[in-house]
Amino acid sequence: MARPIPLELPARDPRAEIQARLQAAPAAHAEALLAAYEVLQGLNDRGVFELLRGALGSSDKLVEIAVDAAKSPDSIRGIRNLLLLINMLGEIDPEKLKIFTQAIPPAVEAAGRQPQRVGLGKLIAGFWNKDSRRGLAAINTALEMLGKRLSSEPGK
Repeated sequence: MARPIPLELPARDPRAEIQARLQAAPAAHAEALLAAYEVLQGLNDRGVFELLRGALGSSDKLVEIAVDAAKSPDSIRGIRNLLLLINMLGEIDPEKLKIFTQAIPPAVEAAGRQPQRVGLGKLIAGFWNKDSRRGLAAINTALEMLGKRLSSEPGK
C-alpha cells in the first residue's frame, strides 16, 4: 500500500512580507517618492496642512455652519433651481446647444465693436438679413413655448 508524502509548509508571516516590501519600496519607487515629497513640501509651504488641521479640529462647528446655511429658504430654493437647470440642460440636444454656445461669443464681441447708439434704420435693415430672421424666429418660438407654459399654470 502507498504511503502519503508528508507535506510541511513553512508558516507564513504576513508581517514579514509587508516589512520586506516596505524595505524594497524606496529603491523601486524612488522617483515617485521624490515627486511626492516635493508636492508635500509645496502644500506645507502654502499652509494647506495647517488649514486642514484646523478644519479637522473644528469639524463639528464647520458641519453646524454648513447645515445652518443649507436649511435657509434661499439655499433650499437655490438647490431646487440648480436641479431644475441641470434637468433642463439634460433635455437639450448637445449639438443644438453647441450651436447656441458658439454663437454667443462672436455676438458679444460684435456688439462691443458697434457704436453706443445703433440707429433705427440699421435695426430695421436687420429684418432683411436671413440669419437675423432665423434668430428672431428661434426667439419667437421660445417665447411662444414660455407663454404656453405660463398660461397652463394653475390659477392663471
